[in-house]
Amino acid sequence: MAPFSFSPPLLLLLLLLFFPPRIIQSGDADALLAFKLAVDPSDSLPWRHSAVADLCSAWKGVKECSRDGRVTKLVLEFLNLTGVIPIDALSPLGELRVLSLKSNALSGEIPDLSRLSNLKSLYLSYNRFTGHIPPPLAALHRLKVIVLSDNLLSGLIPSSLAGLPRLYILLLQDNHLAGKIPPFNQSSLRSFNVSNNALSGEIPATQSLSQFNLSSFSNNPSLCGAVIRIACSQSPFSPPSESPVISAPLSQSKKKKSNKKKRLIGIIVGSVAGALLLGVLLILLLRRVLKRTIRNNGGAVDRSKSVATAAEIGGGLGGAVGGGGDEGGPSGEGGKRGDTGKRGFAWEGEGLGKLVFCGGNGEEMYSLEDLLRASAETLGRGTAGSTYKAVMETGFIVTVKRLKDSGFPGLDEFRMRMEELGRLRHPNLVPLRAYFQAKEERLLVYDYFPNGSLFSLIHGSRASGSGKPLHWTSCLKIAEDVATGLLYLHTSSPATLHGNLKSSNVLLGPDFESCLTDYGLVPYLRSPDSADEPLPAASLFYRAPECRHPSAKNFTHMSDIYSFGVLLLELLTGKTPFQDLVEQHGADIPQWVRSVREEETESGDDPASGNEGSEEKLAALVNVAMACVSVSPEGRPGVKEVLKMIREARAEALVSSNSSDHSPARWSDTVQSLPRENGSEHSERD
Repeated sequence: MAPFSFSPPLLLLLLLLFFPPRIIQSGDADALLAFKLAVDPSDSLPWRHSAVADLCSAWKGVKECSRDGRVTKLVLEFLNLTGVIPIDALSPLGELRVLSLKSNALSGEIPDLSRLSNLKSLYLSYNRFTGHIPPPLAALHRLKVIVLSDNLLSGLIPSSLAGLPRLYILLLQDNHLAGKIPPFNQSSLRSFNVSNNALSGEIPATQSLSQFNLSSFSNNPSLCGAVIRIACSQSPFSPPSESPVISAPLSQSKKKKSNKKKRLIGIIVGSVAGALLLGVLLILLLRRVLKRTIRNNGGAVDRSKSVATAAEIGGGLGGAVGGGGDEGGPSGEGGKRGDTGKRGFAWEGEGLGKLVFCGGNGEEMYSLEDLLRASAETLGRGTAGSTYKAVMETGFIVTVKRLKDSGFPGLDEFRMRMEELGRLRHPNLVPLRAYFQAKEERLLVYDYFPNGSLFSLIHGSRASGSGKPLHWTSCLKIAEDVATGLLYLHTSSPATLHGNLKSSNVLLGPDFESCLTDYGLVPYLRSPDSADEPLPAASLFYRAPECRHPSAKNFTHMSDIYSFGVLLLELLTGKTPFQDLVEQHGADIPQWVRSVREEETESGDDPASGNEGSEEKLAALVNVAMACVSVSPEGRPGVKEVLKMIREARAEALVSSNSSDHSPARWSDTVQSLPRENGSEHSERD
């Protein structure tokens, strides 16, 4: 039998089949070089014709390519690119999935992207694009992420965008858009922001838009509707409704109108006179009551109550903490009669009522009275107390926490504890800026984080806490940030325990770094009287088994590590621990995590594609979580060891994904694109 041999034509065919030529890659390279020529005068992109063969491995910003050498992910951020992109410069990149040109100085109109039929994520924020949002974007049916915020775009929001079937994120804030908001109702929509534009009319009360809070629509003075709880009342300039035709003679009609007019004038005059008389009587009565009150109190006036009442009428923080269903409120006796200067509070006379600032920052920015007069929005009620967003008359925004146990510990111990917490400063901590204490009230003032909480990121507005697992790069980034903040707490002087670590107590900072809040409160400020109060399920199963009894005081570094392990499982699965996940799944936790993520991938709901080696990175995180949730405290690793394992896994991930510090691969595409001024609500959960 003759040995088998390949004929030259067959051999050539096989070579073409298994090793396709890079002709298409050259087409992508030509398009990129034309793009560079138009917008890169400072030569930030070292692309050259001579290096076309290295397009996918060495060209800056080319993050991923397909097997046949087509560019699928192009990330060109923070490169000072300027000028106008030629209208069809990017059209040849037909296999592009992710395009990010954010944080440059590009101008002119957004180029034609209609030929990028495979595009899934578009990031053009923080540039100087003008003109309208191109309606052809709606033809890109695979598009999930559209981020056009912080530009100079004008005109209408194309109604056709409401037809994108997979839309996951739409960020259009900080532009000059006008007209109405289209009826977006995609079930996939998780992040939406149109604030700081010139939009008008009623916001469609669709199920999707109703899940976003006021900050997603703020600074559009002409918007109204049930979504933002502003009634769309009839305009005072709208024409009156038609009156029925009167068939009486003209002279008789005029006479009747004259009589009606006289009667109407008489009614108005009588009403005004009556109102004035009533007002005078009320003023006289109030003066008499006030004089009697001053006489009985030896000249003292309860100024604090008057301020709180005024704030309460205006929906302010003073009303929120002074009433609103919570027990107690600011109270006390005022200063002496005849005092000059700024208005005082009774607590100041006792040396207890001043707003004490921490770290020497912000003391001149606002006073206690400014704080109590601020408009307030409840963000959540948690284990330590209730949290409010306070917007002062100057526009300055802070987060205020009203502690539940206002009488424990004692005044001196509380002051010392707040001074210790106020000195803590770290990029992964929400800083405590100020505190206030009186006999029946304790308030803590933190920076306001408009990007919301990790709970909101994972679960959106779902009250059930059933969300979607995050992309593995996001899990690594969040895990590293949280562990870094926890290490700082544990090694600070004096060492501080978090004691209440959960997803609602991790906020997203201005650069989407994860920052711990509510640290150092529960282990130190919990009253013995609250020992009989059972912990809600949303907090109970984050806690280590040894800390689940309401009267438990044995919080340790290892109990924080257990909470961190549960948080990792929540990141990886999207499941909030309303049940004891560790006891429920036990040694099968790795298989459970894998099955949950496979289910999401198969359903097509996963907003970010995977990466080679992702299984290894996920396995590394699962192993960290398994070690952290050991039932025995002695079996849990220290936070330094945990952080080391996470950093090693993330370093490998960064190398394998060829990503830079500003690349969406550092974070998932979803997290990177979240709005910097979005009020993704700090949804603190019990």
